[in-house]
Amino acid sequence: MIKLNLFNNYGPLDFDPKKNLKKVVKAIKKIEQIKNKHVVSFILVNDEEIHSINKQYRNIDRPTDVISFANIDSSEDGILPYELGDIFISIDKTKEQAKSYEHSFLREFCFLACHGMLHLLGYDHQNPEDEKEMIAKQKLVMKRIGLEKEV
Repeated sequence: MIKLNLFNNYGPLDFDPKKNLKKVVKAIKKIEQIKNKHVVSFILVNDEEIHSINKQYRNIDRPTDVISFANIDSSEDGILPYELGDIFISIDKTKEQAKSYEHSFLREFCFLACHGMLHLLGYDHQNPEDEKEMIAKQKLVMKRIGLEKEV
């Protein structure tokens, strides 16, 4: 079981983020065959807040869509901690990217949640081989929850 904490720092939303985050987390849990109990926290923010986080922790002076802070380094023994980490999602960027990519806000939101979760589990996209593996996992998760990209 993966317990999901949700902190909405953004404000009122016209969809149920927790319901959709649960779908993403459940799909990843099944695909990754995670058996133990864990906790993950999702924090919904605006561009201003994620910009500040991005600048402070990554030294990148602009807003981004999603930032994950894992409680484990992927180089460790591979045993997941009880608290997996925190995922910050910019609702402003989610809206902007959904429009830009010409798909639904919900698809973009779930994709960013998936992307963030995979980072907490040690996936990365620093080199082409790792990126290919991460993209394949993202596609699998999105298909599993019925939000695969339309061609």
